Amino acid sequence: DTVDIRIGIVNTARELMFQTTQSAAEIEKAIADSVGSDSGTLRLEDEKGHIYVVPAKNLAFVEIGQEKARKVGFAP
Repeated sequence: DTVDIRIGIVNTARELMFQTTQSAAEIEKAIADSVGSDSGTLRLEDEKGHIYVVPAKNLAFVEIGQEKARKVGFAP
């Protein structure tokens, strides 16, 4: 199962968009922990193993998509 993530960063026109195998609940907890921590960084990993680290003070928004199972076969 994968979850789509879209992160907006303050004063930046581009957004980070990727898919992760983390659950929506894990992502929400990571966001809450990063906003309340001394280090203040949000760290997420995508489905390919890439790490994204964003300063929590620069977060404009984080959009968490619904979990979806991978499709198998040729059906759309």
